This record gives sequence, C-alpha cells and structure tokens, in this order.
Amino acid sequence: MEETPNQANAKAQEQFGIQSIYIKDISFESPNSPQIFTEQWKPQLEMEMSNTINKLENEDAYEVVLNLTVTVKAGEKTAFLIEVHQGGIFAIKGFTKDKLSYMLNSYCPNILFPYARETVSSIVTRGGFQALWLSPLNFDALYAQRLQQQQEKKPTND
Repeated sequence: MEETPNQANAKAQEQFGIQSIYIKDISFESPNSPQIFTEQWKPQLEMEMSNTINKLENEDAYEVVLNLTVTVKAGEKTAFLIEVHQGGIFAIKGFTKDKLSYMLNSYCPNILFPYARETVSSIVTRGGFQALWLSPLNFDALYAQRLQQQQEKKPTND
C-alpha cells in the first residue's frame, strides 16, 4: 500500500533532534557509613522514576528531565540513596499532539535513561559500594500503561 502525498508530506515535516544531554541535579547520601561497610547485608533496592517536561522559549524545543531516585537498604538501615535528574533538550517539530506526547514521555526518556543509569553506577562506586546496574526499562510499555490509567479515570457519558 503506497502512501498518499499528504502522508509522505506529513512524515517529511516531522523533525527530531538532540540538542543537549546533561545532569541537571545529582545527590548521593550514605547515612549509615562507615558502619554499613562492616555489616553482612543483602541489599534491597527501591527505585522511583518520573519525568518532567518544559517547553522552552524556542517553540520547537523541549527540556525533558528523567528523575530517578534509588534507595538501597540493608534491613531497616539505608545503605545509600542516590537521586539523579538527567536532562535533555530536544528539538521536536511537526508531530501530531498524540505523537508529540509519545515523543516527550517515552522516546526522550528512553534516550536519557542510559546516561542516568551510568551516572548512578559511577556515583555508587565512588561512594564505596559495588557497582549498581539498573535493569533496562520499557518506556513504551510504561507510557501505554499511563495512557490506559488516564482513560480509566475519565468519566463516561452514558
């Protein structure tokens, strides 16, 4: 099936570019050191994730910030807590509203995650702990789940 000229023209007008990737904020705490290093422990990991989107003055530029908070506990004691806000500036032009939402909430965080993941591992190692490798995330599935939750919250007109 061939594309119509309108479909081809619409795709040709869609533009995406990475302008910058950077650390916006970072924090590391090890409140129970040095005692935590002398104890036998089985680490328990908790991770929270969110993202924020800011439209920049240039109408086609957006800042997307992936926010990760990782807490590792040994029993009731916090071994360490790390918070990373990995930012990026993206040029996004010519996308429909739905596609733009997908780009900002799934595609861009997917680009930022490997940078945040490496930062977490590096900082944890510098804090004296064994490297922590966060598992890859499926941002498409997370985005689809969020859309489904929003649909379920909408009141229906019967």
